[in-house]
Amino acid sequence: MKTDLIIIGSGPGGYETAVYAARQGLQVVVIEKNDVGGTCLNSGCIPTKALVHDAENALGKDNGQALFQAAVQRKDGIVSNLRQGVEALMHQPGITLIQGKAAFRSKHSVVVGDEEIEADHIIIATGSTAKLPPIPGLGSDGQPMSQHVVTSEELLACETLPSSLCIVGAGVIGMEMASVFSSFGCQVSVVEFMKECLPTMDSEIARRLRKMMEKQGIRFYLGAAVQKIEDRLVVFKDVKKGVETSVEADAILVATGRKPHVEGLNLEAVGIEHGKMGIVTNDNMQTNLGHIYAIGDVNGRQMLAHAATFQGYRAVNHILDKRDRIRLDIMPAAVFTRPEAASVGPTEEYCKANGIPFTAKKAIYRANGRAQAMEQTDGFVKLLFDDNDKIIACHVLGADAASMVQEISALMNLDVTRDQLSAIVHIHPTLSEILLDAARR
Repeated sequence: MKTDLIIIGSGPGGYETAVYAARQGLQVVVIEKNDVGGTCLNSGCIPTKALVHDAENALGKDNGQALFQAAVQRKDGIVSNLRQGVEALMHQPGITLIQGKAAFRSKHSVVVGDEEIEADHIIIATGSTAKLPPIPGLGSDGQPMSQHVVTSEELLACETLPSSLCIVGAGVIGMEMASVFSSFGCQVSVVEFMKECLPTMDSEIARRLRKMMEKQGIRFYLGAAVQKIEDRLVVFKDVKKGVETSVEADAILVATGRKPHVEGLNLEAVGIEHGKMGIVTNDNMQTNLGHIYAIGDVNGRQMLAHAATFQGYRAVNHILDKRDRIRLDIMPAAVFTRPEAASVGPTEEYCKANGIPFTAKKAIYRANGRAQAMEQTDGFVKLLFDDNDKIIACHVLGADAASMVQEISALMNLDVTRDQLSAIVHIHPTLSEILLDAARR
């Protein structure tokens, strides 16, 4: 078979890119070895956010097990419906979906089973898989994995609420799972090697969020190096004091990050450059072989579903020699804990460490009328401006944090300044008025 474009993988990067390319007149073949939709739809973003929604309704209720099982059923229904929608997209004119595992045969062809497909251009969009650290109890060094250990994908597939959960890792996945399962009544502990949770986020937000989650009954062990996992026991050592402690739990979630999925693609045979961080690409998502591109988690640049989608658009635009205005350097992100945390642009810590001049302005939720009416007064907004008063970052902790950061992301794409933001009329009463409060300080 010969086509214009092969896309390996049908996650958000793969299927959105396929639809976009087909609309531009390209003939596209999408190859997927599992369910369409990728990790995000089937065992990541979407099921997690469905549980986040139902967890809010479960707060303070004593029938957590029944509520959790109902939430799981609703979550599965949502995933199924959305998967059918993606399958329909993959049968649009110009798109051919092939089920199976793809591997490179040459620089312009891949094989799926006995079938060989050739294309002028190829996009690798195979995503990522859970990364397990090399500690006893996780199947490393010939040691068997404890039957109580799960990844986030396996935890999301669980139909019964564990009475206790120990989470190894306080990144985005770990914090979201801690928030969700605690809300349903599960006893949650979090063990993190770093001195604070969410190390890539604004340090004030990370600290405040962690303290708020502690008030919800979640226990944190920070600066803790896991030594081993034995059956239901997580054994860890205090990094500073050297004291060994353990936590016992019915389920142990290992949420220590994800790694680019490149296994089985036969990249070495065609000479595609890659390493531990993923497939190496330039700003147009080209690999060292100019007609082959890599988008999304597999290139290790920004492991976010929306990043994969827009990297895919950039790759197709480059193939078509079409200029775009996509700002991949402005990439908003959110953590859907209780409450939400979201950000776009550099943190104060990053600016200080890299000598980037900035001014920070902050406003609190408690002073906002809508926040008072919603009983959501915990939180704050922090805006960063450069020497020319242009907005360079926004960090928010509180209700609807993601929506507020999205507004600022849009303005950053237009190089809006502090004065210009201050002059934009906002609906009253809304939480977004907190952005005005911060800008006008």
